[in-house]
Amino acid sequence: MPEKLSQTMMRISDIAGVMRIETGAYSYPWTAGNFLDCLKSGYHCKVMTQEGGLVGYSVVMDVLDESHLLNLAVAPSMQGQGIGRMILDSIIDEARSQGRRRMILEVRASNLKAISLYRKAGFYRIHVRRNYYPTPVGRENAIVMGLDL
Repeated sequence: MPEKLSQTMMRISDIAGVMRIETGAYSYPWTAGNFLDCLKSGYHCKVMTQEGGLVGYSVVMDVLDESHLLNLAVAPSMQGQGIGRMILDSIIDEARSQGRRRMILEVRASNLKAISLYRKAGFYRIHVRRNYYPTPVGRENAIVMGLDL
């Protein structure tokens, strides 16, 4: 696992770096406005840095006793080093410490790496949202996953 990683709250000044990762990691990325709206709404937005450089981030929305993981990404050049799992574990720990009872997320049915990460962390399949995500030739299903905290 990489050394010298630190996690802090996302700031508006981080959005440019977040967008570099977002557009590199996703075919249909969020906009800078999406991240700004999350910050303004008080969602739990965090960035992971290594020696001053942004390597990943997460966005979590809390609703009553549930946390909804909206976005988690690691810079493509840093994937496969355990950073995603570190971010996920941190999110889970924080949700537990805040008394949340469950965490949910949606993931593209084709995103096998992410599904594997979530399963290894204890997430289970709850439901399928049909035609949830855009693709170049139509729409793709989302798998809704949950973790009891």
